[in-house]
Amino acid sequence: MPAVHHKLLLEDALQDSPQTRSLLSVFEEDAGMLTDYTNKLLQSMQRVFGAQSEMGLATEQLSQQLLEYEKKNFALGKGDEEVITTLQNFAKTVGELNSLHSELANQMADSMVFPLIQFREKDLTEISTLKEIHGIATDEHEAAMVKYSRLPKKKENEKVKADMVKEVAYTRRKLHQSSLQYYCALNALQYRKRVAMLEPMLGYTQAQISFFKKGLELVSKKMDMFLSSVSNMTQSIQAQLDSEAEAMRMVQKELLSVEDTVYMPDKDTEPVNRTLIQKAGYLNIRNKTGLVTTAWDRLYFFTQGGNLMCQPRGAVAGGMVLDLDNSSVMAVECEDRRYCFQITSPSGKTSMILQAESKKEYEEWICTVNNISRQIYLTDNPEAVAIRLNQSAIQAVTPITSFEKRQEGSPNPDRAKPGGIHATGSQKSGAAPEPEDLIAPGTPIQFDIMLPASEFLDQNRVGGRRTNPFGETDDDCSTESDDSLLQQVFAVRFLGSMAVRCGNNQEVIYEAMRQVLAARAIHNIFRTTESHLMVTSSSLRLIDPQTQVTRISFQLREVCQFAAHQENGRLMGFVVEGRDWCDGEEEGEPTYSAFVFESNTEGEKICYTINLAKEIIEAKKDPEALAELMKNMPLTNDGKFLLLDTEAGDTTNGAGQEELESEA
Repeated sequence: MPAVHHKLLLEDALQDSPQTRSLLSVFEEDAGMLTDYTNKLLQSMQRVFGAQSEMGLATEQLSQQLLEYEKKNFALGKGDEEVITTLQNFAKTVGELNSLHSELANQMADSMVFPLIQFREKDLTEISTLKEIHGIATDEHEAAMVKYSRLPKKKENEKVKADMVKEVAYTRRKLHQSSLQYYCALNALQYRKRVAMLEPMLGYTQAQISFFKKGLELVSKKMDMFLSSVSNMTQSIQAQLDSEAEAMRMVQKELLSVEDTVYMPDKDTEPVNRTLIQKAGYLNIRNKTGLVTTAWDRLYFFTQGGNLMCQPRGAVAGGMVLDLDNSSVMAVECEDRRYCFQITSPSGKTSMILQAESKKEYEEWICTVNNISRQIYLTDNPEAVAIRLNQSAIQAVTPITSFEKRQEGSPNPDRAKPGGIHATGSQKSGAAPEPEDLIAPGTPIQFDIMLPASEFLDQNRVGGRRTNPFGETDDDCSTESDDSLLQQVFAVRFLGSMAVRCGNNQEVIYEAMRQVLAARAIHNIFRTTESHLMVTSSSLRLIDPQTQVTRISFQLREVCQFAAHQENGRLMGFVVEGRDWCDGEEEGEPTYSAFVFESNTEGEKICYTINLAKEIIEAKKDPEALAELMKNMPLTNDGKFLLLDTEAGDTTNGAGQEELESEA
């Protein structure tokens, strides 16, 4: 070790010469610089120790996190068993390394940080204290010498002189003692600082060497085979990733090479699938935000079983919006938007308006909801049933617009099946008839009733009488009106009519309603014309509310069945019996036609009125029964017509329409 060349001579402490003072200032400056350096070095070492302590805590936390992977139960974690086992082994190894890191941190604290702290607190603090004591002693000696120097020459006081001599001697002895201690400490500091600089680094290096040795033993003895297998597994996974990335790149390239029409919302090239029983996609739903204001929200809808489900963005699962069993769906016009359709619950109390983004989606949603509403999904082969029903619905729609033309040009479907009229009568009362037994497949549907020009001229020619919907004429009343005891007017919309195979079963009316609504939905026929249905004690008449012209009329005895929809109370229909004289028979073969209407009021009221009219017809055969019936029913003021009670809220919609009540 190199020798110390500079030191303070203790012999010069008493003399306290300027040369000694000059050398002392050099030692003091060196001690001050050593104190600053020691503080900075201690901060660096404490930082290393803190990092090592944090390393121990971090490795402990890492070990715990590796074990948490198994507890996460990832939804897509199938096949991760090998990864879980590997991570558990790594967690064990990291735990062992954590013990080594903790041991290393303790060694750093004992052999690196503590010696330097001890040097600073003991040696450097001692130098600082002795410097202060030496300075005080120097000041006291200087003050004593000043007083001693002021002693007068003439009148010398021996006592004062003796006191001053003692004081000077005391301060000089004190200065000498402090100087000797101070010089010794400064001389010793030249040796101690070298030890203080080397000892911490020696302890740090030895601690690191011990750590690496133990770590090498741990890895070499236990981890060689394990690390080799993990490396092979990682390379295998990387190879799979590269292969999958290349496959995805090729698929991405193929998907991006399509035409721009794929991204256009209304450029569908594939045909419409009308046999779907499941459907999913984004739709716009109309929501009311105020009394007259609405807002449209784009949500994801899908069908599940017989329910329509909705799943907002960000939601984990969807919720049920509407039960589609026996519901009705039809295209509507709404706020100048395209591709809108409305789904209504069987009770008619709940409905929603949705908008599709393309015509294809629009038609497929309508067909899907219509198929589900028939509960096709509950059958053994729902796809085949949907195809069959779709073909029947398409065949049922014809361009025929006149009722008379259909009667003249369409063949009687019952003629193809002898005895078809009585097919349902031969079934057991407990068995439900099949749709084919009620309506022949492919039967055309008429969606409007057009008045022939000849009939219009007959009713409106000059000098002729025009039928008044309330039974009045220019001669106060006609012969038919005189005999009529009942007149009731209802605002209705004609939905469609079709030939049926029987007239003695209400199921035929329900089946006709289903087929008419399905055909309207499939072919986007949603426009209807409002008419007045007049029920009298002798006939049913459909009257144009603008011209008061009778569009079509049936004698009440021809109406063999009438019923309102079981779920949607606004729908009603009736079956009319006719005769086919084409075969030359005297009585003609009976034919049946079903007419379907939508009313502004309850369909049960219309059915009740028709039933009352039939009771009046039967009562006319027996004067006593008629008189009894007249007693139980209120009449109008003139005593001519039966007065039916109506609810206060049953009024027709639209300007200029009258309340639904009996009038003369």
